[in-house]
Amino acid sequence: MLSEQSAATVRATLPAVGATIGRITERFYARLFDAHPELLRDLFNRGNQAAGTQRQALAGSIASFATYLVENPDQRPDLMLQRIAHKHASLGVTPEQYPIVHEHLFAAIAEVLGDAVTPEVADAWTEVYWLMANALIAIEKRLYEQSAQQGWREWEVVERTEETGDVATFRLRPVDDAPVPGYRAGQYVSVGVELPDGARQIRQYSLTAAPGSPVRQFAVKRVSGDATTPDGEVSNHLHAQVRVGDVLQLSAPYGDLVLEETEAPLLLASAGIGVTPMIAMLEQLALVGHRAPVTVVHADRSPAAHALRSDHLAYASKLTDARPVFFYEQDAEGAGRSGLVDLGDVDVPAGTRAYLCGPLPFMRAVREQLIGKGVSPADIHYEVFGPDLWLAQPAA
Repeated sequence: MLSEQSAATVRATLPAVGATIGRITERFYARLFDAHPELLRDLFNRGNQAAGTQRQALAGSIASFATYLVENPDQRPDLMLQRIAHKHASLGVTPEQYPIVHEHLFAAIAEVLGDAVTPEVADAWTEVYWLMANALIAIEKRLYEQSAQQGWREWEVVERTEETGDVATFRLRPVDDAPVPGYRAGQYVSVGVELPDGARQIRQYSLTAAPGSPVRQFAVKRVSGDATTPDGEVSNHLHAQVRVGDVLQLSAPYGDLVLEETEAPLLLASAGIGVTPMIAMLEQLALVGHRAPVTVVHADRSPAAHALRSDHLAYASKLTDARPVFFYEQDAEGAGRSGLVDLGDVDVPAGTRAYLCGPLPFMRAVREQLIGKGVSPADIHYEVFGPDLWLAQPAA
């Protein structure tokens, strides 16, 4: 709970901080990596840093958290905190790193805002920071305690399957004989690899098999860059270098977009490589014999680019009442509908719970259409691959 005095100060200074938060986070990361280059080399995603998306996500989370505290003084945004905490836990973030972040973040605030940062302003925003940080530390502590796997573990690649021209599935088994942590359909693991320059980079990949298997299975899309975004370092390394018999470091499973036990109608909507958590959810639904309607929506460039398409169809066919609706920008004839996702004539039963995964514009469009069909916003859940920019960008 934010104190009344700090709430008044934050409310008064929020417009100024919000207007400069992009510059603040840019200076923050510059200061942080100057002082701790090992964090950029071995913890932070260098591609996201180069593209600026991590700065946008941090700015959005700080502004959203502060706004929420001011508008809801007796509450906190637990859904946002849970999502951030799961990502932090998958990276191995520790409580000792939060004071380091505080030091460089507040130095950046003072640098950007100058004399406007009075002792009163600094104290108020410090309170905001530690309310957020301590909440994350507590959630991350529980996540670590709940996991049967502490830290990183070695897994051997036992199978590699080329799904499409730029997507490969990797199946791995643990090198040791220790117990394998369970997981829930929709969760991901972090994969750590050492790159040619000696950096240890980490990425998250959704598990594509239903819970219960002693192996880990995930699909990786090779990320090709453009004028503003570099090629994916880890995805390209995995595609080019990792074969059967190689060993990778994996974290325990994390992620808050999980399939809940329910008898309600469901809608699973994905686009591109966002299909991966949906495949695990569909398999799980088939295994438990889910009987309510399941609407399976997917969008892609073409049927040939639709990774795991055969699994998508196979698991849907095992359900009592499932309807796949696929949208393709090219070559849709006989395989699906042509164009972008349009749920206008798609039946969405009352009480539907929806799970979304894919590019942000896709999820925004699907969410808007679902709300227009009467789906409660509280029943629409989403997963963003990479920095969560949902709160950092204005609604379309």
